[in-house]
Amino acid sequence: MADLNKDPTRVTVKKIVFNALKATIKGVIFYLIYMFAWSFLSPLAAMVPGLQQAVEAFVIVYITLMIIGQLTSGTIYEHFFNTAKALFVIGFLMMSLKSGIFSASFENMTFLIDLRLFIVLAMLLSLLGLAKAVMQAISFINQKAEYAAI
Repeated sequence: MADLNKDPTRVTVKKIVFNALKATIKGVIFYLIYMFAWSFLSPLAAMVPGLQQAVEAFVIVYITLMIIGQLTSGTIYEHFFNTAKALFVIGFLMMSLKSGIFSASFENMTFLIDLRLFIVLAMLLSLLGLAKAVMQAISFINQKAEYAAI
């Protein structure tokens, strides 16, 4: 049975503070992973113009969607932001990698890089994340409907 002595505003404030702390920790950890990975990819940025700006834009938007999704945890908006995050990854991959075949000339040699398999695998993983977010939203709405029916 519910405890009648509990103050509902105290529980709500505690939940909001916990979600904000969790969102901050997730954002910091993701940013640290980005900084660690970028230390290995920075030599590649000298060869590919605009790579650093594109990666930084991706990280900023992804972390923002992740933090907002965590702050709205326990509401339907959490699932909207998780869906937006998955759609953003798919859209960013499509826009940045285009056809997946890149060529570069260096002196008398031409290098051809085929990233189509990488694009397919990344898209499938992103679609899996999108399906997960949609299924979680359906489950959330179903639980709310069952609770209201009882």
